Amino acid sequence: MDMMEEKLEVNSRFFKINYIQLENAIVAFFFEDRVRMGTVAIAMPGTGEVAAGRSSVLIGGKYMMTTRALAERLAGRSGKMALVSLFTELDETEALRTYAKLLDKVSVTAQTETNQPRFNYSIGKNI
Repeated sequence: MDMMEEKLEVNSRFFKINYIQLENAIVAFFFEDRVRMGTVAIAMPGTGEVAAGRSSVLIGGKYMMTTRALAERLAGRSGKMALVSLFTELDETEALRTYAKLLDKVSVTAQTETNQPRFNYSIGKNI
């Protein structure tokens, strides 16, 4: 399992993402300078009628909206669960803009239909 990294330079500051792709999930750390744990959010990709992903902040008090938005975006792009940690010194609006640009540089392997289990949503078939 290899951790991959992408960088974005803005005004001589470096913003980074280190991430691991698992079969059914992606774990990503967004940070400046050194890898540090920050606010953590998890998101599930949306399916069927639910176009937007479902997400929740697990821990943290700063950057809750940004972390959650990044997790949802990553889950939506990959079709997998996304666990995201964000540690930054930027204000929240600038953090969302900067880290969303950084996320655009990330190459994720989308989960295909053949990899996803097929469920029969009929009540009678599942009893």
